[in-house]
Amino acid sequence: MTLALDHLVIAAPDLDTGADYVAAALGVAPAGGGAHARMGTHNRVLGMYGGVYLEVIAIDPAATGQHAPERPRWFGLDGELVQQRLRDGPFLLHWAARVERPADLSRWQAQYPDRIAPAIPMSRGHLHWRLTVPDDGSLPAWRGEAASAGEGVFPTLIQWDVADYPGRSLPRQDLALRRLHGSHPHAELLRQGLAWIGADHLIAIEQTDGVPLLRAEIETPNGVKTLQ
Repeated sequence: MTLALDHLVIAAPDLDTGADYVAAALGVAPAGGGAHARMGTHNRVLGMYGGVYLEVIAIDPAATGQHAPERPRWFGLDGELVQQRLRDGPFLLHWAARVERPADLSRWQAQYPDRIAPAIPMSRGHLHWRLTVPDDGSLPAWRGEAASAGEGVFPTLIQWDVADYPGRSLPRQDLALRRLHGSHPHAELLRQGLAWIGADHLIAIEQTDGVPLLRAEIETPNGVKTLQ
């Protein structure tokens, strides 16, 4: 199976701050979007060329306290590591790889539950999709005998159950993803996992002794800009 790059995920302490961060970097701000009631988050989105889009996501202030979701939020947003990074402002947290039909994400996950996190059905307005979210809400990981690899660099898998998903329906800004890079202390293990799911052509993985990081090179009318 060969996957496609669906979208980039910018985590932000709030949507306005996240939109300002993207606008300062790329020259245009994400807009629209909406709430994910099941996950207690909301977002704004930005279409780019090549069927790729960018999502700014934040914890929805209306979904806290007694209105908090019944399960941990996705993308590790409830975790201390992500919250600690958010204290310094928005950043490129994660990315999602798209499973195209006739392949079926739910069937694939059921076949390999030790390798692929549960595929959760989601909806917002007319949009319906499934994506992989670990039960504890953590970022996806590829697990081997010696270590686990993930922390935002290993993708979430998504399958859209509508024809006009955001990569097709969003207005395309004059932006194009040039390259996605990931740095990870277990780079070779991560490459093995990416190859197994059919996503190794979507991201360049580098070895690092530091914390896992993502960066995206994006072509804009004012040259190549980097989100990280």
